[in-house]
Amino acid sequence: MTQAILSRCAGLALAISALGSAPAAYAQSGVSTPATTPGWGEFVDQLRDLPARILAKLPEDRRNDPQIQQEVGRLALEALAARSLEAISADVENPVFLPSLNQTLNVYQPNSDTIYKQTPIDPAGSYRLRGTRGSLRIFKLGQLSASGSAGAGAVVPLAYNDFNAVPVDADGKYDVLLSPERPAGYTGTWWKLEPKAQALVIRQVAADWTGERDPTIAIERLDKSTLRPREGTTSLRRRLDALAERTANTALFLVAIPGELRKEGFVNKLKVFDVISGMGGVFGQFYYHGAYDLKEDEALILEAKVPSMCEYYSMILTNDLFETTDWVNNQSSLNDTQSRIDKDGMLRIVISAKDPGVPNWLDTAGHATGVVQGRWTDCNAQPMPTMTKVKLADVRTHLPKDTPSVSTEDRDRQLRDRRAAFLQRILW
Repeated sequence: MTQAILSRCAGLALAISALGSAPAAYAQSGVSTPATTPGWGEFVDQLRDLPARILAKLPEDRRNDPQIQQEVGRLALEALAARSLEAISADVENPVFLPSLNQTLNVYQPNSDTIYKQTPIDPAGSYRLRGTRGSLRIFKLGQLSASGSAGAGAVVPLAYNDFNAVPVDADGKYDVLLSPERPAGYTGTWWKLEPKAQALVIRQVAADWTGERDPTIAIERLDKSTLRPREGTTSLRRRLDALAERTANTALFLVAIPGELRKEGFVNKLKVFDVISGMGGVFGQFYYHGAYDLKEDEALILEAKVPSMCEYYSMILTNDLFETTDWVNNQSSLNDTQSRIDKDGMLRIVISAKDPGVPNWLDTAGHATGVVQGRWTDCNAQPMPTMTKVKLADVRTHLPKDTPSVSTEDRDRQLRDRRAAFLQRILW
């Protein structure tokens, strides 16, 4: 699978290179230069050195790793895919919630349990939100304001509105008006649109991938016509001209974090991670993270006292580019439904490359180094877990004696069921 992805990346790179040099090639052959899309060459040229710019933000030992050099190509493509969706369809007058982070658009270390969707909006506009609420514990609308240059990734959360707090009809359907002011005489559900809001983001968090039902959502702008005539040349060119910078900003925004954690000394230990002030994180969440460094015969045991009241918690792993480790095909993430709490109220998770045969295992999936990240959401305590490095062979001596065993056959069945449950969510 990895080799196939890398081959496609290489093919795309060659195609882009060929596109960039096409006019010169035609001139040398004596054939007249064909018509082309204005701005396309500039777009290609601006992205030509993006992998080098990403690598320059990494520590030297990672920068010169051939595998990471190829993974950087994948990260660049993920950023391009994410921003291309916006360049094609984002429209403040005809909004649509587009996928922004997921298992394919793996930028900004997405949480494995969260479906992220986003649309730009006009803070002076009026918007109707309607759909079926589903049964997720967390289904929220974030109102965001950019704090940096276009597409730089840094955003300020202005408000989070809770769909689970609004009334629904007998079919479980909701209908919400989002506008700067409540219209006179309006008796339906209304949310204030913040005057500095530039984007809306949907966060749908499912802890039980099988039992919880994802919502649906439609958005329409009420103060403009729903018709969308053919887009003009100037507008199309503006989208293309912005795409390269937005792609680069996305790819570069968080990629240095694993290296920074190592430089700060947070290797196999954890620190607070602030994703509220600059990344649009949900209010009420406490995040922590730290780099890990493990040999194949080693493991980390993460321990934390679980709060007595907690809406949700989870742990994920990332690689050295801050891409979330493939949680669809590996158990590289665990949440409060998927994990087991010991009788003493402690959550103990084993992080290792090889299966330790215990329920709470986070699989590094071939990444000897990376990042451990966790969150406590709307809990009455925010404990900072500890991590202890031990030999893999000694893991059970550090766990309660009644910790269940998971056989190879049980693990295979568990992973297959996990994958099937995730893929049946509404992912796009």
